[in-house]
Amino acid sequence: MTGYMTQPVNRIFSSTCTEQVHSLRVMSFNIAHGMGMDGRVDLRRTAEVIENSGADIIGLQEVDNHFSERSGFTNQVADLARWLGMNYSYGANVIEPPLLPGLPARQYGNALLSRFPIKYTKNHLYTKASSFSEDPELRGLLESTIDLGGTFLSFFNTHLSLGEKEQRENLKQLLAITNDSVFPAVITGDFNLSPEHPQLSEFRKAYTDSFSRTGMETAYTFPAYYEDVRSAVTAIPASRIDYIFTDQSTIIEKTEVLETSAADHLPIIADLLV
Repeated sequence: MTGYMTQPVNRIFSSTCTEQVHSLRVMSFNIAHGMGMDGRVDLRRTAEVIENSGADIIGLQEVDNHFSERSGFTNQVADLARWLGMNYSYGANVIEPPLLPGLPARQYGNALLSRFPIKYTKNHLYTKASSFSEDPELRGLLESTIDLGGTFLSFFNTHLSLGEKEQRENLKQLLAITNDSVFPAVITGDFNLSPEHPQLSEFRKAYTDSFSRTGMETAYTFPAYYEDVRSAVTAIPASRIDYIFTDQSTIIEKTEVLETSAADHLPIIADLLV
């Protein structure tokens, strides 16, 4: 099992790989640091959803790394990788000093799990649109190069801002970074934007929205289903803000929204031929 790596892959691989087609099951899942709709943090429940899905590569958002008491100061993606027997990479967008000297820095951000080896990873922090911010939380894009065996895949995982100006700047930077990829590209994440939002229009021209391609425009992902008869609290998905985008060369065979209350977002799946 490998962890967070910082050495870049030699780009000469792109010219020496043989042409192969790989069948992949890809997931995007905002795990809300393992907190379910019942208000309980249970990362084992998150792991069970991922394991039962059969996903090969998973983009995770809102992942704690020694962040706070809410998640037991654990390295959540390392725990998930160990339980699931997967490789991982992590990109911290929020970094706070430890509560006590000698302890790890407190981090919060995006992560990736993969059944395949990860050869390169880099976290790109989005720059602020201005000094005034509608959303003070720092956001980022986790880039990972995955060795599929005979070919490579560029996998990008992101969580966009809630502020309109920041969203526009995030998307501009996201498009510039992903367009530099020399390998087939998959982009997952919580975009905090509905499919018809004008800010997404340029990005949707460059990359294929897998759910739109399969006719699932109303595959809502937020909030997750929840019902508590005792407190009369119910929740029904009402918006689609989570995405799996692909480049134009990738074949999208099937898409699916998984029903779970393990987080406040529903995980999404795409079966791809890359």
